[in-house]
Parts: sequence; C-alpha cells; structure tokens
Amino acid sequence: MRAVLSGMKRILWITLLGLILPGSAFADSSSQVDFGNSGGTLTGWSGGMSLVGSTLVSVVNYDGLGTVTGSDLGTLTFVTGPLISGNLGTGAVFAGGGSFQIATNGTNGLPDGVIFTGSFSGDVVWRLQLFSNGSREYTLTGPISGTLVEGNQNIAVVGLTVQLTVTIGKNNQVVDWRSILIASGNTTLTPVVPEPSTLGLLGTGLVAVAALVRYRLRSR
Repeated sequence: MRAVLSGMKRILWITLLGLILPGSAFADSSSQVDFGNSGGTLTGWSGGMSLVGSTLVSVVNYDGLGTVTGSDLGTLTFVTGPLISGNLGTGAVFAGGGSFQIATNGTNGLPDGVIFTGSFSGDVVWRLQLFSNGSREYTLTGPISGTLVEGNQNIAVVGLTVQLTVTIGKNNQVVDWRSILIASGNTTLTPVVPEPSTLGLLGTGLVAVAALVRYRLRSR
C-alpha cells in the first residue's frame, strides 16, 4: 500500500509541476503536502458523485511533520458537481464545484479537526478500465482548490485527487452501479499563485495524469 501511494505521489507531483509552472509563482516541492487514503464508498447519481467512509493512511510534509503513516489518521470526503455526460457503467464526466474535506484525528502529532476545505476546480473524470478477463476498475480524477490549515496559517492551495476503485471480477453481478468501493487514493496539495492560463493548463492535463497514475497502479 505504501509503495503504491508513494509512486502515485511522485507521478502527481511531476505532472502538476509541468502543468502549472509556466504560468505561476510556484512554491518549491518542499511545500507540497500529500495525503493517501484507503477504503470508503463512491456513490454516483445525476447530481454528482460522493465519497464517504474513506480513511487517511498517510500524510506527507504537513506542517513540518515529515511522513506520518497509520491505519486511521483521519478521513477524506468529497462531493462533485452534477453529471455532465456519460454514465457510471462506461465512464462519465462530472462538473466541478461540490465540496472536498480532509480531517485528521490527532494521531502522531497531526491536528484533531478539519485541515483542508475546498472544492473541485474543474471537470471530474470517471474512467473505466476494462481488462481482457472481463474484470474492470474505475479511476476518478479531478483538480481541487481550497484552503489548507497549518498551525495558525490558512494557505491557499491547488492540487489533484486520484481515486482507484477495487477490481470487479468478471463473474460479479453488479446490480447497482451507483455505489462502488475504493481501493486507494492520493491527493496532492501545493501552495500556488496561479495566473488565469494556469487553471486551463491544469484542466486539460487531467487525461494525461490519469493515464500515468493508472499505469503505475497496474504495474504494482
């Protein structure tokens, strides 16, 4: 699990840097904060897609703490904007907006409370990966922005979340596509002062980001 999350972190950081750097006053990589989550249920409907019950299992570079890992460091929850196109079975696009929240529970020096509040800053892509044996996985990818609390500082940040579902076997009879379990996820936040062109670059680069993360996860 830790190796997968670490690999996702590196891919996300390199790709975000390439997308944002040309038009931004970018903080160096030491200011990047990374959150790994596991489990939880994604539920989708015409009004959006939500994640509940997902547990934080790693927090990296938050407020000088270095790398903190554990089986239950807090929670990660979100709701996207409404469905724009597609469907839950074969792939879809949801609008930005909604809400995104990360809360820690006081474990290993982390605060006890909400440390990030934000929303999706662009379209959220729900992509199907279908394998030759009939099994399938889904990846949810979306850009986020909001406020990260570190000590007495409220820091404006942008970032990306990637959530990978469990593999659904060929013989699994999934009657209701509205709910599916999460295997693992990664969310990266970076302080940034973007110019208008930056957000456009971030949005158009999401397909490439999802492809890179998918490749890394499948090679684990």
